[in-house]
Amino acid sequence: MGTRQVSGTRVVAAAPEEIFALLTDPSKHALLDGSGTVRGAQPGGPEKLELGTKFGMDMKLGAPYKILNTVVEYEENRLIAWRHFNGHRWRWRLEPVEGGTKVTETFDWSTARIPLLISVSFFPRKNKQGIEATLDRLVGMFPVSSGS
Repeated sequence: MGTRQVSGTRVVAAAPEEIFALLTDPSKHALLDGSGTVRGAQPGGPEKLELGTKFGMDMKLGAPYKILNTVVEYEENRLIAWRHFNGHRWRWRLEPVEGGTKVTETFDWSTARIPLLISVSFFPRKNKQGIEATLDRLVGMFPVSSGS
């Protein structure tokens, strides 16, 4: 993939505001994560993410580690993205549609310091799998009501 991005999209039976509230609360990220790598927000971090916010996460990929992120894209209830130390980004776009919200999660390494290293690694394929599982989890958090 020449774009140096992998994405997944689902329609979630919830308003953009409900989903955005989860995305901007670092303490909820482990609940959303389908990759199994996000363990939780580091203590003392922000309760709500906004443009420029720095937040730490406890992670595990084989061995436990910590990562510091910075919010680099932000549009209330529509878009949020955070950057890791290497410059790659995790981006969430929310678009209201009939029946809920179209949610697109993207792993974007076009902004990485050395994007070629990520391109030749297992990360794009593994992160695509994690994105699909995360979106499935998100859909499951807002089951469609029967309307009766």
